[in-house]
Amino acid sequence: MKKKEYKPRIIDAKIEEYLSAFGAICLEGPKWCGKTWTSSFHSNSEIYIGDPAGNFQNRLLAELSPDMILEGKTPRLIDEWQEVPSLWDAVRYRVDQNPQKGQFILTGSATPNHKGILHSGAGRIARLRMRPMSLYEAGASSGIVSLKELCQGRLKPVLTENVELKKLAELIIRGGWPGSLSLSFEQAALLPAEYLNAVIEDDVYRIDGIKRDTHKMRLLLRSLARNESTTVTNRTLMKDIKALDEEELDSNTVSSYLDIFRRLFLTDNQPPFSSGIRSSVRVKQAEKRHFSDPSLACALLKATPAGLFGDLETLGFLFEALCERDLRIYAESFGALLYHYQDYQNQEIDAVIELPDGCWCAFEIKLGASQIDTAAQNLLEIRKQIEKDPKGRPPSILCVLCGLSNAAYQRPDGVFVVPITALGP
Repeated sequence: MKKKEYKPRIIDAKIEEYLSAFGAICLEGPKWCGKTWTSSFHSNSEIYIGDPAGNFQNRLLAELSPDMILEGKTPRLIDEWQEVPSLWDAVRYRVDQNPQKGQFILTGSATPNHKGILHSGAGRIARLRMRPMSLYEAGASSGIVSLKELCQGRLKPVLTENVELKKLAELIIRGGWPGSLSLSFEQAALLPAEYLNAVIEDDVYRIDGIKRDTHKMRLLLRSLARNESTTVTNRTLMKDIKALDEEELDSNTVSSYLDIFRRLFLTDNQPPFSSGIRSSVRVKQAEKRHFSDPSLACALLKATPAGLFGDLETLGFLFEALCERDLRIYAESFGALLYHYQDYQNQEIDAVIELPDGCWCAFEIKLGASQIDTAAQNLLEIRKQIEKDPKGRPPSILCVLCGLSNAAYQRPDGVFVVPITALGP
């Protein structure tokens, strides 16, 4: 690749940090999110295991003589290493023999079976998760508000650009795929559907060589799309399929397919939070369902801007997914983690960011500016209840992340308000 044409990604700094600390890193994530392009930027030599040239000569060479694949200037990129899982042990062994840091960058768009892998690589190969582009990386957010500084309670009030509802809908449908940046909206909207077709028709089989019912997989994916940004159970997904698609999937099939989607990085669920609260309130432990990018849910729902304007509830869930995708990318850049909060008193917090020091920040996500007051009151009420509990640890900041607001500021009650199109790392 021509490195001068590389568009910087937020994960670049983390890659450099890990290359200086480990003998090898493995960059994982969904197809088309930019792993190969980014890894190539950080490498000095490369080999592509999935290259079809010479009747897949590179793959055959890797199977016959993994050591030859490892030869080259370091860091050496080995793209789609999971095509030949024995490469993992070869890299681990090479790093054991030579303690030099930053020797290899492995990339993978699927988590392979551990069959044939003898060692975890712990301490030698560090894993990093890459995601599609955030709005800031794609140039759709000014980044004038730093999430890191916001989580430390620092925000300089600033007027931001007005954003139309149509523009937000288009950003959700377009998604964070680097390959669509130069395309028109109409062209970019075609990519997520083709992405799903490629994964279902090809990658699902290649992950372990087992043929599965692609029709049933599509039914489950559609149900996940209808339940994007919710904490529905597997049982509810089964009922949803039966009610709306008039077909049945048993629980074992649902669990098996969900595992495949996870291993292919199609899904990227948001775990529940409780550790930082230390409260006597019982907290639910259900994950919030997400695709790796909200554009995939849009493709499955055949969503258009006009259609979403007629279903603002669905648009709200998809906007929440967009915000939580970006919050996770920004938070992980400074060592923080993204969760959600839901307890048995029917109280919820859309997004929780836990900082490396154990402090946590609470975020409500609302599409319209008219919803800011209600969202702020919800956050204040939950904080008040946690403060009443002797064991409680309240959030350090409260924030409403919104779509249709033209300013970033702190309200008199202390709650921050930030448009998603002004947020950055």
